Amino acid sequence: MNPQKRTKIVATIGPASRSKKVLKEMILAGMNVARMNFSHDEHSNHLEVIENVRKIDKELGTNTALLADLQGPKLRIGDVEDEGVEVQNGDSINITTVECIGSAKKLFTNYQNFPIDVQPGERVLLDDGKIELKVEATNGKDNVELKVVHGGIVKSNKGINLPNTKVSLPCLTEKDLKDLDFALSHDVDWIGLSFVRSHKDIIELRRIIDANSKHTRIISKIEKPEALDDIDLIIKETDGAMVARGDLGVEIPMERVPIAQKSIINHCLKNSKPVIVATQMMESMIESSTPTRAEVNDVANAVLDGADAVMLSAETSVGKYPTVVIETMSTIVMEVEQHDNIYYHEQVPVESEEDRFISDSICYNACRLAARTEASAIITMTFSGYTGFKVSSQRPKSWVYVFTGNKKILSLMSLVWGVKAFYYDKMVSTDHTIADIKYLLIKDGHISEGDVIINIASMPIAEKGMSNMVRLTKV
Repeated sequence: MNPQKRTKIVATIGPASRSKKVLKEMILAGMNVARMNFSHDEHSNHLEVIENVRKIDKELGTNTALLADLQGPKLRIGDVEDEGVEVQNGDSINITTVECIGSAKKLFTNYQNFPIDVQPGERVLLDDGKIELKVEATNGKDNVELKVVHGGIVKSNKGINLPNTKVSLPCLTEKDLKDLDFALSHDVDWIGLSFVRSHKDIIELRRIIDANSKHTRIISKIEKPEALDDIDLIIKETDGAMVARGDLGVEIPMERVPIAQKSIINHCLKNSKPVIVATQMMESMIESSTPTRAEVNDVANAVLDGADAVMLSAETSVGKYPTVVIETMSTIVMEVEQHDNIYYHEQVPVESEEDRFISDSICYNACRLAARTEASAIITMTFSGYTGFKVSSQRPKSWVYVFTGNKKILSLMSLVWGVKAFYYDKMVSTDHTIADIKYLLIKDGHISEGDVIINIASMPIAEKGMSNMVRLTKV
């Protein structure tokens, strides 16, 4: 059954993993979140994933989170002749918004504002930075002249990155709005917002989710230099973040990515927001049944940095060994979790935040108490999931068991470090509920006789108010 690890695994689902059989194997191997990448695949394929995951969860009694990752304003070139064309250092090349088949002299982009947005001297990167061009001139209408700085083979439909350019595209494209409508209609747990540039992008997406009365939360993907400049407000507005190292490593100098990763994770821990580390974590396992030692270190360091989740992309969507990758990642994660320095990131509550100060103080002191008494579990009752996020962000060594009468947050919590969620709606009295939950956890083998446990609750319990009580018990 699902390995006992605190750090969660996000796996991208594609042709290699869409079938019910493979998805079931992946969930049993340790996948907690199924990611649907809306840059690829039809809605019918994504619907197959949603339906299969929900059927498996029913069979296994698991709660797998669904993450719909929007493409965002991803810029691309169009089709290129043959299998690709070679451009060499010093060559001149044009990029046009007039549709054509690309050649070594001219490429097409459907990004109509490209000639308006770029300025002479700015860098244009193709295919994740493999090819670098420099803007020589633009007519401000439909054509840009560029010089090849680093050449190579230009292939069809490859991405364009503009690290120096202020891109005028909206954060949600026409395609994103259609994909968002589909995802919300199927009640996914998380929406990935790509190429976030400002906290205002998150406010815009939130307005659409709220207008649809959905419980869906937002993962802001940090992959633009502008996002790093606005990181404080972005983390404040979002529900979670992703360190999207692929585009981030193209948009900023690659040597800055490791420090950016640590900084984003720290921001998220301080604000009790889950954070995913993504891209190229176990890339060699697309073809190989074992990872490189560098990849093992990369996964381990993400766990040591404090990530809530580590993510797999092509490894599970099109790779040869989707289940083996998850088993391997789970093994690495559980080994690193033996080490003490990943635990107890204390965040003292800020008194000025009066509306949450009591709840925050209860969660903070429950974690301190857990450290002093070596409690095996912190058990909380919540309707919104707030105390689950809050306790998790302190990284206690105790397991965090969330009991809720709100079915919508059961799978949502599967992205959150160290948390297991259970459905429970018999809120009679505080004493009765605590005793009943203790019995259920003993029966399922989560706690044992002699264990020290901590309960967080609100009194009176029937009012489902903010947490205002912490209780220490020996089982």
